[in-house]
Amino acid sequence: MKNVPDTKLGRMYKEHIQHILDKNIDALLDQYTDDATLISSFSKSPVIYKGRDQVNEHMQGILGIDGLETDIVFWAETENPETLMITEQITMTVGGEKSEMRFADSWVLQDGKIAIHFAGMVQHPDGTLA
Repeated sequence: MKNVPDTKLGRMYKEHIQHILDKNIDALLDQYTDDATLISSFSKSPVIYKGRDQVNEHMQGILGIDGLETDIVFWAETENPETLMITEQITMTVGGEKSEMRFADSWVLQDGKIAIHFAGMVQHPDGTLA
């Protein structure tokens, strides 16, 4: 992980990525409120996941990741309300194939847990923009 600040949210982000690398979905889900909303733009149309069971459904995709490197391109956070907005350059290996893409993630926290997560694809592995 590159360019992650040593702040409360920076440490939470590092834990988040480590849970993905460890394929530890339960620990990952524990970072979310029970009624969390995750809005994903990984496909061409937005998909909205509500609650622990649906967020868990979204997280099943991490099981196919064999390697993940993140380089933070943009980082902004606030304390009250507790929010995070980042853009990441991602390199991941899935099924033995390495892909590069750019993500944008934003979190809105409630009591130290992610209540709203915007998980967005900015640039797909083929170079097209979302």
